[in-house]
Amino acid sequence: MPLSEFSIRSAKPREKPFKLSDSGGLHLLVQPGGGKLWRLKYRFGSKEKLLSFGPYPATGLADARQRRDQAKKLLASGIDPSEERRKEKITAAIAQNNTFGAIAAEFIAGKETSGTAETTISKLKWLLEDLAAPLSERPITQITPAELLDLLKRVEKSGRRETARRLRGTISSVFRLAVVTLRAETDPTFALRGALLAPVVEHRAAILDERKLGGLLRAVDDYDGWPTITAALKFMALTLGRPGEVRLARRDEFDFEKAVWRIPSG
Repeated sequence: MPLSEFSIRSAKPREKPFKLSDSGGLHLLVQPGGGKLWRLKYRFGSKEKLLSFGPYPATGLADARQRRDQAKKLLASGIDPSEERRKEKITAAIAQNNTFGAIAAEFIAGKETSGTAETTISKLKWLLEDLAAPLSERPITQITPAELLDLLKRVEKSGRRETARRLRGTISSVFRLAVVTLRAETDPTFALRGALLAPVVEHRAAILDERKLGGLLRAVDDYDGWPTITAALKFMALTLGRPGEVRLARRDEFDFEKAVWRIPSG
């Protein structure tokens, strides 16, 4: 006789495990501790096998029967339900490891191994780990152009148009890595070309007038903010170093006895 919710709930544990049979090989294994587990007994080829559907009541009677019917359809097609479940678990595990964050980390690691400058690595981490954080746990094959556009538009609306365009390009690099390593089929950022606003470029002409240069240096002297900023501005004026070179300069780059500053390559 097929099981009912009442017969399941009223079944009391015994000293040894026992079965409550439903139909089609489906049964409920009642354990001495009171736990109740759904199982399906079936034959594939010449072997008798068992397939678990989880505990009751987390898996109800209707759900267990539905899973039994799905397993029967697979058997009718010549497919072993246990083997199919094993493949699904492997596929799910692979998808879990193929998140955008995981592949982005591989992309950054590759740049570090190839000797990319620390400043560039820092920018990549900021773009991929901070700005692209909402994508981190997403399976890379499930990320859509619309999802990326929403992320990029939020950056753009904050006034950072150039950053949004740079973020699109960096995300594209991660997808290209996924494509060449067979973990994605396409790069969804390709569809977003032209979707972002062009950055507003404000050109600042070089100071060629000696009087204007003097005015700039006096303004630096009058600056009452952080002393390190004043020192950096004066140092730039004396050495004509680039802002990034001055900002990232290290003490071991300077030979004070010879008054020489050696800026490392890269």
